[in-house]
Amino acid sequence: MTTLICYRKCSTCKGVESTLQEKGMPYTYREIDTHNPTAEELKAWHQKSGLPLRRFFNTSGIKYREQELSKKLPDMPEEAQYALLATDGMLVKRPIVLENGRVHVGRDAVKWAQGL
Repeated sequence: MTTLICYRKCSTCKGVESTLQEKGMPYTYREIDTHNPTAEELKAWHQKSGLPLRRFFNTSGIKYREQELSKKLPDMPEEAQYALLATDGMLVKRPIVLENGRVHVGRDAVKWAQGL
């Protein structure tokens, strides 16, 4: 089963969801702002994705900028980054698509959906 992890107000998320619906792809929907990923989930997704951990941060988000994370992350250990991401779903890049053991994040999720 495919899982789409999104924020309802995000236009990119809406686009991926719309594509899944148009293609008749069954999926479950998880709202990232109300059902925060845990540090353990984030670590597992990161490992499966093959992406650098920084790609899991919503770098264009208000909370990212308010906390000046661009300055803090380079010196922050990975475990601390997972813990930080788990504190607030709005810090996490979206959409995230989990399907068949693979993880697609952000624009990669858009490309995946368009390729269905």
